[in-house]
Amino acid sequence: MDEVRAEDAAVAVLLESVRDGDADAMRQLVAETYGELRHLARAQMAGHARPTLLDTTGLVNEWYLRMAEAGRISVHDRRHFFVLAARIMRQVACAYARKRLASKRGEGHADVRLDD
Repeated sequence: MDEVRAEDAAVAVLLESVRDGDADAMRQLVAETYGELRHLARAQMAGHARPTLLDTTGLVNEWYLRMAEAGRISVHDRRHFFVLAARIMRQVACAYARKRLASKRGEGHADVRLDD
């Protein structure tokens, strides 16, 4: 129980540094929570047909890129961080699924008119 509280406290300190714009704190936060992020990614991937280009590691990487692009983030606590991570991962997984389905319908191919 004390170990969980210590992890929560460490994450809270890192989140505060991330809110202040410390890029190194974001890297430390990811390192500290990577196992849990992969678990979230695995859960997100279980709800979708598995696209060939996206796996759990890829989903965590895509999440990280989106977080890095966002710059300063305002996350209140550990729970809020993981809720936000799950939401972003779900958006990424859905975008990959839409792209995969669009390519099956011939996205990018020229329309051909059929005359009698």
